[in-house]
Amino acid sequence: MKQISFAQAEHQNKKKVTRRERFLAQMDALVPWQRLIDALSPSYFPNAAGKRGRPPIGLARMLRIYFLQQWYALADEALEDAIYDSQAMRDFIGIDLAIESVPDATTLLRFRHLLEKHALTQRIFEEINASLAEQGLFMREGTIVDATIVAAAPSTKNKAKQRDPEMKQTKKGNQWYFGMKAHIGVDAVTGLTHSVAATSANVADVTMAGHLVRDDDKRVYGDAGYTGMWKYLDEEKDAPGSRCYIAAKRGILKKMEDSPMKTLLLAFEKAKASIRAKVEHPFHVIKNLFGYRKVRYKGLTKNQAQLFSLFGLANLVLATRCEGQVEGVSTP
Repeated sequence: MKQISFAQAEHQNKKKVTRRERFLAQMDALVPWQRLIDALSPSYFPNAAGKRGRPPIGLARMLRIYFLQQWYALADEALEDAIYDSQAMRDFIGIDLAIESVPDATTLLRFRHLLEKHALTQRIFEEINASLAEQGLFMREGTIVDATIVAAAPSTKNKAKQRDPEMKQTKKGNQWYFGMKAHIGVDAVTGLTHSVAATSANVADVTMAGHLVRDDDKRVYGDAGYTGMWKYLDEEKDAPGSRCYIAAKRGILKKMEDSPMKTLLLAFEKAKASIRAKVEHPFHVIKNLFGYRKVRYKGLTKNQAQLFSLFGLANLVLATRCEGQVEGVSTP
């Protein structure tokens, strides 16, 4: 048995378990670590046999550090400092400062570039979802589609003297926004994200519908921004058996005179809205719990790579709330 340091012993004997410790312990139990390691190892240890030089830090440890960065919205340098400051983080990673140091920010930077180069964040997203699917948490009854704007820095006070050319501005209501859009498709039963795409903010939500819907979905739900979605799903307008359940525009409902038909239509719209509400849960997790409010990197490719990680990890958080929604399924 490995002997613990005095700092670790003092930390373990404290009277209160913090929220951070509870969260990290929960994530430690939920993340399919071995599955991720098996999937990513071929790209992380290419030609490891016979290669000279200092061996890389273990993939399991680097994944834990990378996930901490996503959960707490920290820059590379800030994450390094946070690990030094937090015993809970060091316990989660498995670092004992008495015998080793924390991997520096450059090491994390290189690891993130490796994930981006080989599209490994998408693989992480897929492996997490495959693990949840094996537990019966993807029902394939229907999909809810939606998008959210993620702000980018509008300032031109940088080396290039310009804003990110891949980020655009769009108007929502009476407010202008500059940045990108995160488009997602979520399972209509459990609210877990199964499809992710990133575009500049000026791309219309409806044009991405075909990238977010599964072929075997029986129903597709969207807000009024997805009016005309049938064109992007290769369906005929108002065809019998259409999968599209799109919210009616408020202006049309307001113009209707009070009648039994309007009452029935309002009840129908309320039922559709109660289903669509699930699509807001992943956005709540990444924005409010993980603190992802602004674009961190330049260009859509890097930011989409981060979105795959964020929504994959958000699925693990939401999976703990799915118990009882699916008969016979219990979360780990």
